[in-house]
Amino acid sequence: MTAQVTSRAATASGPDFGSALKDAAIAGIVALAIFGPLVGLRTNQNMSNELIVENNFGAALIMVAMVAIGRFVLSAFVFPALAARKERGKPAAAVQVDAEARRIRHQRMFRTGILLLLLYPVIVVLLTGVQGSIKWVDNLGVQILIYVMLGWGLNIVVGLAGLLDLGYVAFYAVGAYSYALLAINFDLSFWVLLPVAGILAASFGIMLGFPVLRLRGDYLAIVTLAFGEIIRLVLINWREFTGGAAGISSIPKVTFFGLYSFDVGAANNFAKVFELPMSSAYYKIFLYYLILALALLTAFVTVRLRRLPIGRAWEALREDEVACRSLGINTTTTKLTAFAIGAMFAGFAGSFFAARQGFVSPESFVFLESVVIVAIVVLGGMGSMVGVAVAAVVMIGGSEMLRELSFLKAVFGNDFNPDHYRMLIFGLVMVAIMLWRPRGFVSARQPTAFLKERKAISSDLVTEGHG
Repeated sequence: MTAQVTSRAATASGPDFGSALKDAAIAGIVALAIFGPLVGLRTNQNMSNELIVENNFGAALIMVAMVAIGRFVLSAFVFPALAARKERGKPAAAVQVDAEARRIRHQRMFRTGILLLLLYPVIVVLLTGVQGSIKWVDNLGVQILIYVMLGWGLNIVVGLAGLLDLGYVAFYAVGAYSYALLAINFDLSFWVLLPVAGILAASFGIMLGFPVLRLRGDYLAIVTLAFGEIIRLVLINWREFTGGAAGISSIPKVTFFGLYSFDVGAANNFAKVFELPMSSAYYKIFLYYLILALALLTAFVTVRLRRLPIGRAWEALREDEVACRSLGINTTTTKLTAFAIGAMFAGFAGSFFAARQGFVSPESFVFLESVVIVAIVVLGGMGSMVGVAVAAVVMIGGSEMLRELSFLKAVFGNDFNPDHYRMLIFGLVMVAIMLWRPRGFVSARQPTAFLKERKAISSDLVTEGHG
């Protein structure tokens, strides 16, 4: 009798191909409605300068088939397997992990990660050569680390203090333009202007913080979004000061503390001094280690601040502002310090961005940049340093790797360009991650303060779920 019940249960929990086919058909219809006009129809100009519509439904149907097959596999096999695993995996009692062993494991992972980051340019140069390393060091390594630093800076405001900021790119722009204008007009070095850009960005963070002290949630998001747009419009319209939409060019490069320069015509050029072949790869490698040092400084300061009373006040503000006030915590200074410190790190990143590009314009600081940074913080897990770094690698590194998917032309045709669908793939990946990990890549969060030993925080006690 028991065997029959078990057999029936196994049969009931097996793949339901009828329901899976229905889900696949619905997904295919929705995909056809989306990809049909977006991919299947393409506008072009003929020799008479007339706008004509070209048929590209072959590529659209391939994408629809991929969506339908993927949905069938998920509905028939993946989702039932996950549900069964969840039922089998319910523990009778919580298992306490050895805190000392976990701490040692985390230390080893941290040291290994730092070692790989330090050796990354060396490995790339050995594999691709000095000149071939430019693309991988600059477009991948430096670009990812910029967004890691921005994500860690915004994590102070959103992840720790619980203040939704959709105008974070404004502080990024303040840092970039501060360095560009002061370096050109006053001939100051990057090392002098780096703290100046951070201080100016922090001042703008305080300016934003004062008007929004009583706001939270959606209202705070609207005000910060407006602040970011105000900064961008000021940069566009104040042409005498910022150069307007044309931007600012010929921004001085970073030097190695004034000892070595990376300008080709300089007497103390790095390649000339060490008798190396002339290449811009040396400057890109130097920039990589510079942004790595700035990102690690951001992480170090954030971790230290979390252990101080101000860090605990941020977390208390995030969980319950009313209880925070009842405990005697000054919420005004708590919010202002979160905005100021987060903006300061954005200013550091902005000054580095201006020195790296040699050119800044308002187009580099649009609202989409703020959305990307907020998405990195949310997808990584709000309050998690490791999660933000992982999300930056996945999102920024993944979008950059789309440029290398030229083999897809064999499937979709020679006219297929993966860059044209970067934002579409970006959105699909975000949806998939939120379905797979609703609280981000790293949702577990250790308490800042604990009594005698660390314990897990119940999801009933914190707004961000299990910590």
